[in-house]
Amino acid sequence: MASYNKVILLGNLTRDPEVRVTPGGMSICKFGLAVNRTFNTKDGEKREETTFVDIDAFGRQAEVIAKYLAKGRAIFVEGRLRLDQWDDKGTGEKRSKLGVVLENFQFVGGRDDAGSGDSGGGYEQSSPPPRTTGRQSASRNEPDVDEDVPF
Repeated sequence: MASYNKVILLGNLTRDPEVRVTPGGMSICKFGLAVNRTFNTKDGEKREETTFVDIDAFGRQAEVIAKYLAKGRAIFVEGRLRLDQWDDKGTGEKRSKLGVVLENFQFVGGRDDAGSGDSGGGYEQSSPPPRTTGRQSASRNEPDVDEDVPF
């Protein structure tokens, strides 16, 4: 059976990115994204709906996002859907949450732009992040972007 798992989003951060480092040295950045959709109802009324998405970034991309982005800033994200499942400690019920694992991203807007949606430079990584195995291979060649960030 064929399958394909790809998500493309453009939105604004709902909170400052939170970065942590695993004991194995892998950086993990978590942030929220708000994606707006404007549409007209059948009565001609203009409405806006907002979808909130939790995103996880790994490795060098996590470090770059945490360093250069903050709440309100716009970002273009490519990734894959991941379903997290767990048992609620309080009630014992099964819980689940659908989120996105970041594979590539681009900065949107200028240095002092707080989510204006203007075009801007970006950073992409061609190889996808690890499948949450917990450790990153030391032989992995990740680009050094400290000097290459366009702002």
